Amino acid sequence: MPIDFDSALGPLPQALALRAQRMELLAGNLANADTPGYKARDIDFRAAMAEARRQTGIRLATTRPGHLGGGDRQGITPPVRYRVPDSPSLDGNTVDSQREQAAFAENAIQYQATLTFLNGRIDTLRKAIRGE
Repeated sequence: MPIDFDSALGPLPQALALRAQRMELLAGNLANADTPGYKARDIDFRAAMAEARRQTGIRLATTRPGHLGGGDRQGITPPVRYRVPDSPSLDGNTVDSQREQAAFAENAIQYQATLTFLNGRIDTLRKAIRGE
């Protein structure tokens, strides 16, 4: 009986890819905290995950029984939004360093949790394949 990796792993691979993309945006915000005119950017994780779940309905064509079907999870492009600042600076920069550091730390914890859950699912599949 073939294993359907999409149903076995669930939404965890998409969540991991989105968390990584969000991490890059937040790191960019922190790196440009003193850049005049820089606008802080972020993604709406819930909306991006909902879109990723809709996209996973598309399957690759398999031409032989041994081929694995799947989707391009790394191709998820969530809409990047600009953050509205609480107190805009005179130079036009909208990065609030404390808010960005808190968002970065929260996202890092959620990334690690997603990675732990994904690792658990893979270990379960590995045990099932071995018959343990």
